[in-house]
Amino acid sequence: MKTFIVLFFTVFFISCKVNKKVPLDKELGKSGNPIFEGWYADPEAMVFDDTYWVYPTYSSSFENQLFFDAFSSNDLVNWTKHERILDTTKITWLRQALWAPSIIKKDDKYYLFFGANDVQRPGRSSYDPNNDINHFGGIGIAVADSPGGPFKDYLGKPLIADFYNDTQPIDQFVFEDVDGTFYIFYGGWSHYNLGKLNNDFTGIEPWEDGSLFKEITPEGYVEGPFAFLRNGIYYFMWSEGNWTDSTYKVAYSMSNSITGPFKRIGTILESDPAIATGAGHHSVINVPNTDEWLIVYHRRPIPNEDRDHRVTSIDKMEFRKDGTIKPVKITNEGVEARPLR
Repeated sequence: MKTFIVLFFTVFFISCKVNKKVPLDKELGKSGNPIFEGWYADPEAMVFDDTYWVYPTYSSSFENQLFFDAFSSNDLVNWTKHERILDTTKITWLRQALWAPSIIKKDDKYYLFFGANDVQRPGRSSYDPNNDINHFGGIGIAVADSPGGPFKDYLGKPLIADFYNDTQPIDQFVFEDVDGTFYIFYGGWSHYNLGKLNNDFTGIEPWEDGSLFKEITPEGYVEGPFAFLRNGIYYFMWSEGNWTDSTYKVAYSMSNSITGPFKRIGTILESDPAIATGAGHHSVINVPNTDEWLIVYHRRPIPNEDRDHRVTSIDKMEFRKDGTIKPVKITNEGVEARPLR
């Protein structure tokens, strides 16, 4: 009897330990949502070689939002955390928070673009002439030899610091077109700019009319631009509503050209009061060698007790025969494993 009792409690202890560390969804071969622990927002997902990567904002108050972590996985289910791939000690001009990373590979280097300092301009109610902490800043770049860093400041200053077309220089996304041209989409304050990066990412190439940026703001745009190419069609996506509440959502447009026009088609990602609110500021990945697409986004789990309690989640994104995107069903289960090796 004594042996049975010892055995029973040993098995019970092991079972509890396993269940505590491994959510049921992951035991069943699904990612589960959120896909990793912690408060993280604005995720950009990429595939580099045979590994999935996610680069999110550390979701906290500005005084604590001073670093980036990254997460990698070979199967979308099991994730490895890479801590502090970049922090404010590596960026001499950064005095306040950094957020909304976007990453691109070029010539065996990895370039991490980020917003910093929440730069403001005179004339806005958010501008305080007596506090210069956000009088300077914008979109910066860090560089590394591997996707897991460590990253270091690339320019020693912002790539974009001014307010072109009254667009706050935040929420950048970098896209490589089929001809090898690299474009940067960005914008806050409900304005959306497009520019062409020069060959070494040290500046912006002017358009034919001499301007550095074209304003391409579609109806409803607030922030969080993202673009991808599928079957010869450019998809342009953005977040609408207020990032602090359930009005936050993702809309999109389609175009035959990288420069538009961008006519809003509709919303594809919204809150589900049974699961989470504030679903938005997303990215999209294509599972290599398939036509399977996944949307990676942040949301606010219910119950939500704080403005910055946002988590990173992943769900399937599917298309109709005409190429339009079906509404995404947000889930607690996430997606099935998709091993890359």
